[in-house]
Amino acid sequence: MSRMNRTQKAAGSVQDRAREAAAKLKPAAEQVKPLARSSQEAAQRGLHAGRAWAAPRVERTGHMLQDSVAPKVADMLSSAARRIEPEKARSRRWWTLPGILVLVAAGASAAAAALRKRSTQRAAEPAAGADSAGADSGEADSGEAAGAAGEVKASANTDAAGAARKS
Repeated sequence: MSRMNRTQKAAGSVQDRAREAAAKLKPAAEQVKPLARSSQEAAQRGLHAGRAWAAPRVERTGHMLQDSVAPKVADMLSSAARRIEPEKARSRRWWTLPGILVLVAAGASAAAAALRKRSTQRAAEPAAGADSAGADSGEADSGEAAGAAGEVKASANTDAAGAARKS
């Protein structure tokens, strides 16, 4: 007999024995199947009950962590961000208030100069009109003797014109 034949013969006998063992175990396996199913269902019920028990505790722990640990972590991150952030450049608006004050002062002085000019022009206009009226009526111009201001001339000529009308 060759080696091949002996190996085949041994393999055939192992297969036969395995078939016989399977045939003997089949009735035992049939008896264990319902027990295995019930064990599986019991395990699923236990798993479900365990999850139902653990879920509220995990949620409560999460809320506690959120209320106690999370603010601390957030504060730590905020302080780290403040430490990391570079300093802001100094504002170059220091000139704003003095600049506004200078502009207001310049505007006020311009307004005062304009009002002074307007008042001198108004005072000079009636004097010029009174001088021409006095020259037509033959009266002498006594304004130069009274003073150089136009207001003085106007009041002198007006007084003279008022006196002429009364007589």
